[in-house]
Amino acid sequence: METVMGILLAAVALIAVVTLIRAVRIVPQQRQDVVERLGKYKRTLHPGLNLLVPFIDAVRTKVDMREQVVSFPPQPVITSDNLGVSIDTVLYFKVADSVKATYEISNFLQAIEQLTVTTLRNVIGSLDLERALTSREEINRHLSGVLDETTGRWGIKVTRVEIKAIEPPPSIRDSMEKQMRAERDRRAAILNAEGHKQSQILTAEGEKQAAVLRADGDRQARILQAEGQAKAIRTVFDAIHQANPSQKVLAYQYLQALPQIANGTANKVWIVPAELNKALEGLGGALGGLSQMVGDEPRARVDAGAVEREAAEAARAAAEAAQEVNAEVRAAEAQVTSRPTGTQELPAPEPVPPASLLEDSTVDKRPERG
Repeated sequence: METVMGILLAAVALIAVVTLIRAVRIVPQQRQDVVERLGKYKRTLHPGLNLLVPFIDAVRTKVDMREQVVSFPPQPVITSDNLGVSIDTVLYFKVADSVKATYEISNFLQAIEQLTVTTLRNVIGSLDLERALTSREEINRHLSGVLDETTGRWGIKVTRVEIKAIEPPPSIRDSMEKQMRAERDRRAAILNAEGHKQSQILTAEGEKQAAVLRADGDRQARILQAEGQAKAIRTVFDAIHQANPSQKVLAYQYLQALPQIANGTANKVWIVPAELNKALEGLGGALGGLSQMVGDEPRARVDAGAVEREAAEAARAAAEAAQEVNAEVRAAEAQVTSRPTGTQELPAPEPVPPASLLEDSTVDKRPERG
Protein backbone atom coordinates (compact mmCIF):
# COMPACT_ATOMS: atom_id res chain seq x y z
CA MET A 1 0.00 0.00 0.00
CA GLU A 2 2.75 2.40 0.82
CA THR A 3 4.49 1.51 -2.42
CA VAL A 4 1.41 2.35 -4.44
CA MET A 5 1.07 5.64 -2.66
CA GLY A 6 4.71 6.50 -3.42
CA ILE A 7 4.20 5.75 -7.09
CA LEU A 8 1.10 7.91 -7.23
CA LEU A 9 2.84 10.81 -5.54
CA ALA A 10 5.74 10.55 -7.94
CA ALA A 11 3.37 10.52 -10.90
CA VAL A 12 1.53 13.56 -9.62
CA ALA A 13 4.79 15.42 -9.09
CA LEU A 14 5.94 14.51 -12.59
CA ILE A 15 2.67 15.70 -14.12
CA ALA A 16 2.94 18.95 -12.16
CA VAL A 17 6.46 19.57 -13.42
CA VAL A 18 5.53 18.81 -17.03
CA THR A 19 2.46 21.04 -16.75
CA LEU A 20 4.56 23.87 -15.34
CA ILE A 21 7.11 23.48 -18.09
CA ARG A 22 4.46 23.58 -20.78
CA ALA A 23 2.69 26.51 -19.18
CA VAL A 24 5.72 28.77 -18.87
CA ARG A 25 7.46 29.99 -22.08
CA ILE A 26 10.50 32.32 -22.14
CA VAL A 27 11.03 34.06 -25.54
CA PRO A 28 14.48 35.62 -26.25
CA GLN A 29 15.02 39.05 -27.78
CA GLN A 30 14.42 39.50 -31.53
CA ARG A 31 12.21 36.40 -31.75
CA GLN A 32 8.50 35.82 -31.91
CA ASP A 33 6.62 32.56 -31.28
CA VAL A 34 3.34 31.84 -33.02
CA VAL A 35 0.91 30.07 -30.61
CA GLU A 36 -2.04 27.87 -31.68
CA ARG A 37 -4.85 26.72 -29.46
CA LEU A 38 -6.29 23.45 -30.57
CA GLY A 39 -4.87 23.92 -34.07
CA LYS A 40 -6.01 27.53 -34.51
CA TYR A 41 -3.91 30.68 -34.29
CA LYS A 42 -4.29 32.18 -30.85
CA ARG A 43 -1.60 34.77 -30.27
CA THR A 44 2.05 35.72 -30.75
CA LEU A 45 4.51 35.46 -27.92
CA HIS A 46 6.84 38.46 -27.61
CA PRO A 47 10.27 38.46 -25.92
CA GLY A 48 10.10 37.81 -22.18
CA LEU A 49 8.10 35.50 -19.87
CA ASN A 50 4.84 34.19 -21.28
CA LEU A 51 2.23 31.76 -19.85
CA LEU A 52 0.36 29.17 -21.88
CA VAL A 53 -2.52 26.85 -21.17
CA PRO A 54 -0.92 23.48 -20.72
CA PHE A 55 -1.84 20.75 -23.22
CA ILE A 56 -4.13 23.17 -25.05
CA ASP A 57 -1.80 25.93 -26.37
CA ALA A 58 1.17 24.96 -28.55
CA VAL A 59 3.94 26.91 -30.29
CA ARG A 60 3.62 26.55 -34.07
CA THR A 61 6.80 28.35 -35.27
CA LYS A 62 9.63 30.34 -33.85
CA VAL A 63 10.31 33.32 -36.16
CA ASP A 64 13.64 35.17 -36.10
CA MET A 65 12.96 38.88 -36.49
CA ARG A 66 16.54 39.90 -37.27
CA GLU A 67 17.75 40.83 -40.76
CA GLN A 68 19.03 37.80 -42.60
CA VAL A 69 21.47 37.31 -45.46
CA VAL A 70 21.02 34.61 -48.06
CA SER A 71 23.50 33.86 -50.87
CA PHE A 72 21.94 32.05 -53.80
CA PRO A 73 23.97 29.71 -56.04
CA PRO A 74 25.04 30.95 -59.53
CA GLN A 75 22.19 31.10 -61.98
CA PRO A 76 22.63 30.83 -65.78
CA VAL A 77 21.10 33.79 -67.58
CA ILE A 78 20.98 34.64 -71.30
CA THR A 79 21.43 38.27 -72.37
CA SER A 80 19.70 40.02 -75.25
CA ASP A 81 22.67 39.34 -77.55
CA ASN A 82 22.34 35.56 -76.90
CA LEU A 83 25.30 35.19 -74.56
CA GLY A 84 25.06 32.97 -71.51
CA VAL A 85 26.37 34.40 -68.26
CA SER A 86 26.40 33.11 -64.70
CA ILE A 87 25.17 35.51 -61.99
CA ASP A 88 25.55 35.20 -58.22
CA THR A 89 23.15 37.20 -56.03
CA VAL A 90 23.01 38.09 -52.34
CA LEU A 91 19.68 38.89 -50.69
CA TYR A 92 19.11 40.88 -47.47
CA PHE A 93 15.65 40.55 -45.88
CA LYS A 94 13.84 40.57 -42.55
CA VAL A 95 10.45 39.27 -41.30
CA ALA A 96 8.09 42.15 -40.72
CA ASP A 97 5.03 40.06 -39.74
CA SER A 98 5.60 36.66 -38.17
CA VAL A 99 1.95 35.56 -38.59
CA LYS A 100 1.91 36.21 -42.35
CA ALA A 101 5.31 34.63 -42.78
CA THR A 102 3.88 31.51 -41.08
CA TYR A 103 0.43 31.22 -42.63
CA GLU A 104 0.64 33.07 -46.01
CA ILE A 105 3.41 30.89 -47.47
CA SER A 106 4.82 27.56 -46.53
CA ASN A 107 8.53 28.32 -47.14
CA PHE A 108 9.21 32.01 -47.71
CA LEU A 109 12.97 31.53 -48.16
CA GLN A 110 12.54 29.18 -51.10
CA ALA A 111 9.87 31.47 -52.54
CA ILE A 112 12.23 34.47 -52.35
CA GLU A 113 14.99 32.49 -54.08
CA GLN A 114 12.79 31.46 -56.99
CA LEU A 115 11.33 34.94 -57.33
CA THR A 116 14.84 36.42 -57.40
CA VAL A 117 15.96 34.01 -60.14
CA THR A 118 12.98 34.67 -62.39
CA THR A 119 13.15 38.43 -61.92
CA LEU A 120 16.89 38.41 -62.60
CA ARG A 121 16.40 36.50 -65.84
CA ASN A 122 13.79 38.97 -66.99
CA VAL A 123 16.01 41.94 -66.24
CA ILE A 124 19.21 40.51 -67.74
CA GLY A 125 17.33 39.21 -70.79
CA SER A 126 16.50 42.78 -71.80
CA LEU A 127 20.16 43.91 -71.63
CA ASP A 128 23.21 43.11 -73.70
CA LEU A 129 26.40 41.81 -72.11
CA GLU A 130 28.25 45.12 -72.00
CA ARG A 131 25.32 46.94 -70.44
CA ALA A 132 24.70 44.10 -67.98
CA LEU A 133 28.31 44.33 -66.81
CA THR A 134 28.11 48.09 -66.30
CA SER A 135 24.52 48.43 -64.96
CA ARG A 136 24.67 46.64 -61.64
CA GLU A 137 23.07 49.49 -59.73
CA GLU A 138 20.13 49.58 -62.12
CA ILE A 139 19.68 45.80 -61.85
CA ASN A 140 19.82 45.97 -58.05
CA ARG A 141 17.16 48.68 -57.88
CA HIS A 142 14.86 46.77 -60.23
CA LEU A 143 15.23 43.53 -58.27
CA SER A 144 14.63 45.28 -54.95
CA GLY A 145 11.46 46.92 -56.23
CA VAL A 146 9.95 43.69 -57.63
CA LEU A 147 10.88 41.55 -54.60
CA ASP A 148 9.68 44.12 -52.08
CA GLU A 149 6.33 44.45 -53.83
CA THR A 150 5.78 40.69 -54.02
CA THR A 151 7.10 39.63 -50.60
CA GLY A 152 5.11 42.33 -48.79
CA ARG A 153 2.07 40.00 -48.86
CA TRP A 154 4.14 37.36 -47.07
CA GLY A 155 5.21 39.62 -44.23
CA ILE A 156 8.78 39.81 -45.61
CA LYS A 157 10.70 43.04 -46.12
CA VAL A 158 13.50 42.84 -48.73
CA THR A 159 16.02 45.49 -47.73
CA ARG A 160 18.70 45.00 -50.37
CA VAL A 161 19.67 42.85 -53.35
CA GLU A 162 23.28 42.70 -54.55
CA ILE A 163 24.79 41.05 -57.60
CA LYS A 164 27.96 39.42 -56.34
CA ALA A 165 29.46 38.33 -59.66
CA ILE A 166 28.68 38.17 -63.37
CA GLU A 167 30.75 35.52 -65.12
CA PRO A 168 30.68 35.50 -68.94
CA PRO A 169 31.88 32.44 -70.91
CA PRO A 170 35.66 31.84 -71.25
CA SER A 171 35.70 32.78 -74.95
CA ILE A 172 33.93 36.04 -74.20
CA ARG A 173 36.40 36.76 -71.38
CA ASP A 174 39.34 36.23 -73.75
CA SER A 175 37.78 38.57 -76.32
CA MET A 176 37.10 41.16 -73.65
CA GLU A 177 40.68 40.95 -72.38
CA LYS A 178 42.03 41.41 -75.92
CA GLN A 179 39.71 44.36 -76.45
CA MET A 180 40.75 45.97 -73.18
CA ARG A 181 44.41 45.35 -73.99
CA ALA A 182 44.00 46.97 -77.40
CA GLU A 183 42.18 49.90 -75.81
CA ARG A 184 44.95 50.34 -73.25
CA ASP A 185 47.60 50.19 -75.99
CA ARG A 186 45.69 52.81 -77.98
CA ARG A 187 45.45 55.11 -74.97
CA ALA A 188 49.12 54.60 -74.21
CA ALA A 189 50.05 55.46 -77.81
CA ILE A 190 47.87 58.56 -77.69
CA LEU A 191 49.41 59.66 -74.40
CA ASN A 192 52.93 59.07 -75.76
CA ALA A 193 52.13 61.06 -78.90
CA GLU A 194 50.67 63.91 -76.87
CA GLY A 195 53.68 63.89 -74.56
CA HIS A 196 56.07 63.95 -77.55
CA LYS A 197 54.05 66.78 -79.08
CA GLN A 198 54.13 68.82 -75.89
CA SER A 199 57.85 68.13 -75.55
CA GLN A 200 58.55 69.38 -79.08
CA ILE A 201 56.35 72.43 -78.52
CA LEU A 202 58.13 73.30 -75.28
CA THR A 203 61.54 72.71 -76.88
CA ALA A 204 60.65 74.95 -79.83
CA GLU A 205 59.33 77.64 -77.51
CA GLY A 206 62.49 77.42 -75.42
CA GLU A 207 64.72 77.68 -78.50
CA LYS A 208 62.63 80.60 -79.74
CA GLN A 209 62.93 82.44 -76.45
CA ALA A 210 66.66 81.66 -76.28
CA ALA A 211 67.16 83.00 -79.83
CA VAL A 212 65.17 86.12 -79.01
CA LEU A 213 67.17 86.69 -75.85
CA ARG A 214 70.47 86.11 -77.67
CA ALA A 215 69.48 88.51 -80.43
CA ASP A 216 68.39 91.07 -77.87
CA GLY A 217 71.67 90.62 -76.01
CA ASP A 218 73.69 91.03 -79.22
CA ARG A 219 71.68 94.11 -80.10
CA GLN A 220 72.23 95.64 -76.68
CA ALA A 221 75.94 94.78 -76.84
CA ARG A 222 76.31 96.35 -80.28
CA ILE A 223 74.40 99.42 -79.18
CA LEU A 224 76.59 99.81 -76.11
CA GLN A 225 79.75 99.18 -78.16
CA ALA A 226 78.67 101.71 -80.78
CA GLU A 227 77.82 104.23 -78.06
CA GLY A 228 81.24 103.65 -76.48
CA GLN A 229 83.05 104.08 -79.80
CA ALA A 230 81.01 107.17 -80.58
CA LYS A 231 81.82 108.60 -77.16
CA ALA A 232 85.52 107.80 -77.60
CA ILE A 233 85.59 109.41 -81.08
CA ARG A 234 83.72 112.42 -79.76
CA THR A 235 86.17 112.76 -76.88
CA VAL A 236 89.20 112.53 -79.22
CA PHE A 237 87.59 114.93 -81.66
CA ASP A 238 86.85 117.43 -78.90
CA ALA A 239 90.38 117.09 -77.54
CA ILE A 240 91.89 117.71 -80.99
CA HIS A 241 89.73 120.74 -81.54
CA GLN A 242 90.54 122.09 -78.14
CA ALA A 243 94.30 121.59 -78.77
CA ASN A 244 94.05 123.15 -82.27
CA PRO A 245 97.23 121.48 -83.72
CA SER A 246 98.98 122.91 -86.76
CA GLN A 247 99.50 121.11 -90.07
CA LYS A 248 103.20 120.65 -89.39
CA VAL A 249 102.57 118.82 -86.13
CA LEU A 250 100.11 116.51 -87.91
CA ALA A 251 102.73 115.81 -90.60
CA TYR A 252 105.26 114.95 -87.91
CA GLN A 253 102.79 112.55 -86.24
CA TYR A 254 102.16 110.94 -89.62
CA LEU A 255 105.86 110.24 -90.07
CA GLN A 256 106.06 108.74 -86.59
CA ALA A 257 103.25 106.33 -87.44
CA LEU A 258 104.93 105.00 -90.58
CA PRO A 259 107.39 102.61 -88.80
CA GLN A 260 104.52 101.02 -86.85
CA ILE A 261 102.59 100.45 -90.08
CA ALA A 262 105.68 98.85 -91.62
CA ASN A 263 105.91 96.27 -88.80
CA GLY A 264 102.80 94.42 -90.00
CA THR A 265 103.60 90.81 -91.12
CA ALA A 266 100.64 90.63 -93.52
CA ASN A 267 101.57 93.76 -95.49
CA LYS A 268 102.91 92.60 -98.86
CA VAL A 269 102.16 95.55 -101.16
CA TRP A 270 102.60 99.14 -100.03
CA ILE A 271 100.72 102.09 -101.42
CA VAL A 272 102.73 105.18 -100.54
CA PRO A 273 100.71 108.40 -100.66
CA ALA A 274 101.93 111.25 -102.86
CA GLU A 275 101.92 113.55 -99.87
CA LEU A 276 104.86 111.67 -98.32
CA ASN A 277 107.51 113.77 -100.15
CA LYS A 278 105.72 116.95 -99.26
CA ALA A 279 105.55 115.84 -95.63
CA LEU A 280 109.26 115.05 -95.65
CA GLU A 281 110.08 118.37 -97.32
CA GLY A 282 107.98 120.26 -94.78
CA LEU A 283 109.44 118.34 -91.85
CA GLY A 284 112.65 120.33 -91.91
CA GLY A 285 110.83 123.61 -91.99
CA ALA A 286 108.53 122.38 -89.23
CA LEU A 287 111.45 121.44 -87.01
CA GLY A 288 113.51 124.50 -87.98
CA GLY A 289 110.75 126.98 -87.20
CA LEU A 290 109.45 125.09 -84.18
CA SER A 291 110.47 127.83 -81.80
CA GLN A 292 109.01 130.57 -83.98
CA MET A 293 105.54 129.04 -84.71
CA VAL A 294 102.59 131.13 -83.76
CA GLY A 295 100.82 129.52 -80.85
CA ASP A 296 103.57 126.83 -80.59
CA GLU A 297 106.36 129.02 -79.15
CA PRO A 298 107.27 127.70 -75.73
CA ARG A 299 107.00 130.10 -72.88
CA ALA A 300 110.21 128.89 -71.27
CA ARG A 301 113.55 129.88 -72.78
CA VAL A 302 115.31 126.95 -74.50
CA ASP A 303 118.83 126.48 -75.82
CA ALA A 304 119.08 126.97 -79.59
CA GLY A 305 121.84 124.35 -79.94
CA ALA A 306 119.77 121.71 -78.12
CA VAL A 307 116.81 122.40 -80.36
CA GLU A 308 119.02 122.10 -83.42
CA ARG A 309 120.43 118.79 -82.31
CA GLU A 310 116.99 117.40 -81.48
CA ALA A 311 115.64 118.45 -84.85
CA ALA A 312 118.62 116.92 -86.63
CA GLU A 313 118.12 113.61 -84.83
CA ALA A 314 114.39 113.63 -85.64
CA ALA A 315 115.11 114.35 -89.29
CA ARG A 316 117.68 111.55 -89.40
CA ALA A 317 115.19 109.08 -87.89
CA ALA A 318 112.53 110.17 -90.38
CA ALA A 319 114.98 109.75 -93.25
CA GLU A 320 115.86 106.24 -92.11
CA ALA A 321 112.17 105.38 -91.84
CA ALA A 322 111.59 106.74 -95.32
CA GLN A 323 114.45 104.62 -96.68
CA GLU A 324 112.98 101.51 -95.06
CA VAL A 325 109.62 102.34 -96.60
CA ASN A 326 111.25 102.80 -100.02
CA ALA A 327 112.99 99.45 -99.65
CA GLU A 328 109.78 97.68 -98.84
CA VAL A 329 108.08 99.40 -101.73
CA ARG A 330 110.82 98.16 -104.12
CA ALA A 331 110.42 94.63 -102.74
CA ALA A 332 106.68 94.79 -103.28
CA GLU A 333 107.27 96.11 -106.79
CA ALA A 334 109.58 93.21 -107.54
CA GLN A 335 106.92 90.76 -106.35
CA VAL A 336 104.31 92.43 -108.52
CA THR A 337 106.69 92.38 -111.54
CA SER A 338 107.24 88.64 -111.16
CA ARG A 339 103.49 88.02 -111.54
CA PRO A 340 101.84 87.36 -114.96
CA THR A 341 101.25 90.25 -117.28
CA GLY A 342 98.02 92.11 -117.05
CA THR A 343 98.53 93.39 -113.54
CA GLN A 344 99.31 97.02 -113.01
CA GLU A 345 102.49 98.01 -111.21
CA LEU A 346 102.64 100.73 -108.61
CA PRO A 347 105.04 103.56 -109.42
CA ALA A 348 107.92 103.65 -106.98
CA PRO A 349 108.20 106.91 -105.11
CA GLU A 350 111.30 108.91 -105.55
CA PRO A 351 113.79 108.31 -102.75
CA VAL A 352 114.39 111.14 -100.41
CA PRO A 353 118.06 111.59 -99.50
CA PRO A 354 118.80 112.14 -95.84
CA ALA A 355 120.97 115.15 -96.74
CA SER A 356 117.95 117.09 -97.96
CA LEU A 357 116.26 116.51 -94.65
CA LEU A 358 119.38 117.61 -92.78
CA GLU A 359 119.76 120.71 -94.93
CA ASP A 360 116.11 121.69 -94.29
CA SER A 361 116.49 121.11 -90.58
CA THR A 362 118.89 124.03 -90.02
CA VAL A 363 117.72 126.34 -87.29
CA ASP A 364 118.00 130.03 -87.42
CA LYS A 365 120.88 130.93 -85.12
CA ARG A 366 120.08 134.56 -84.79
CA PRO A 367 120.50 135.84 -81.29
CA GLU A 368 117.46 136.04 -79.13
CA ARG A 369 115.85 139.33 -78.73
CA GLY A 370 116.01 140.87 -75.39
